[in-house]
Amino acid sequence: MSPTTINRIIYIEDDPDMIDLVSLILGRRGFTVKGANGGVKGLEMVISELPDLVLLDLMMPDLDGWDVYQQMKAHVKTRNIPVIVITAKAQAIDRVLGLRIAKVDDYICKPFSPNELIASIDRIVEKN
Repeated sequence: MSPTTINRIIYIEDDPDMIDLVSLILGRRGFTVKGANGGVKGLEMVISELPDLVLLDLMMPDLDGWDVYQQMKAHVKTRNIPVIVITAKAQAIDRVLGLRIAKVDDYICKPFSPNELIASIDRIVEKN
């Protein structure tokens, strides 16, 4: 995959260690990853920077991931930005809700391998 199709990524996550880990994994593949600590800051960054892709945690204390997602989809400038949910919510129903009802672009459960993350991004690129 060429990082020119998707290059600028914002990862909205309340765990700085996860942001660092994902930034390291994707940085080695040529992606530029900016971390946003929490949903409020993340939504502000997405609206102001218009990234190529958003990685989104669901469980955050200030504004949860579903609220961030709904606000992104309601905003004309951000509604077409692909979103991959990365979460510890591994129940099958959560995955169905994310993929089928909310229509996120992909859903990855923590813990995940670097290859899972790259494969997910590859699928987004192939769809678009």
